[in-house]
Amino acid sequence: MEHLALYRKYRPKIFDEVLGQDHITKVLESSVETNKVSHAYLFVGSRGTGKTSVARIFATSIGVSVNDLYEIDAASNRGIEDIKELRNGVRVLPFDSKFKVYIIDEVHMLSKDAWGALLKTLEEPPKHVIFILATTELHKVPETIISRCQVFTFKKATETILKKIILDVSKTEGYELDAGSAELLAILADGSFRDALGELQKILNFSSKDTKGKKIIKITREDVEKLTGAPKTTLVNDFISAIAKKDLEKGIATVKIASEANLDMKLYFKLIIQKFRMAIILRYAPKLKDEMVGDLSGEDIEFLESLVKEDHEGMLRSPALATLLEAYQDMDNTFIAELPLELALVKIISKE
Repeated sequence: MEHLALYRKYRPKIFDEVLGQDHITKVLESSVETNKVSHAYLFVGSRGTGKTSVARIFATSIGVSVNDLYEIDAASNRGIEDIKELRNGVRVLPFDSKFKVYIIDEVHMLSKDAWGALLKTLEEPPKHVIFILATTELHKVPETIISRCQVFTFKKATETILKKIILDVSKTEGYELDAGSAELLAILADGSFRDALGELQKILNFSSKDTKGKKIIKITREDVEKLTGAPKTTLVNDFISAIAKKDLEKGIATVKIASEANLDMKLYFKLIIQKFRMAIILRYAPKLKDEMVGDLSGEDIEFLESLVKEDHEGMLRSPALATLLEAYQDMDNTFIAELPLELALVKIISKE
């Protein structure tokens, strides 16, 4: 039996299974129910947000069979000859459906001549043809094309949604992840459903089951850190601890260790901000501790509680978090990856 990738195995099959895109699925469902289907749609959004999945579901919901559904990758079929071939194909009536649906992925990759050829088809499309164009780069799509499509913008998946998917799929596959592991994988996915399940598959493939396949395999955050190359919890904790204790040397040394380990500094910074935020919540709203159990491991909560208790100078407060957030925005504009983190550290501790 073919071993399916998790993102394919758990791809949504109906609108109700699509998460985080209600502003799109509700409109499409309504258009199907009222028989007000457009001839052209443009799905916009970052990678792994469900554009192709929703396109397939929409095609199925209007009764399009496999024989009348065509998927084209514009990255490898971007020339005018490819579009001319498509134009010839759209004139042919559907095999066994009311409509023929053409899903053109990465449509922004089309050449200038190909855009011109496609535009002619969109201007006067046959009644039996529906185009669904998908792109991650809307700014590369000509206005003449955009104006002839219904445009839907897909949102990045929230970390809460990704975490739930990761935990649900892990359980179904016979594995148990702790809260910290699922949270880290959700952060690594950066809003992409596909990336979330791709990272999870990497972990599950390494954590093999017993011969009978019945034993539940537990996966810890340490396992995830090791297999994904994500920053270790200790490096995050040490940086926050350096702020709480006003230990500039320790903070700089911690950043140096992270840099020498060739870690993704932006991800490292993001994990620091996330945990720093949790420390502030524990300081100002300790009654929310029970609600935070789902986001942090017991060890993390104990660490933060201890740090907050010992923070007599009030270093773990909102001004410091604001400084970290401001520095995070500069990560993409520096040729020294660790510099914004070091500058933020100096600013917070020296209160410049």
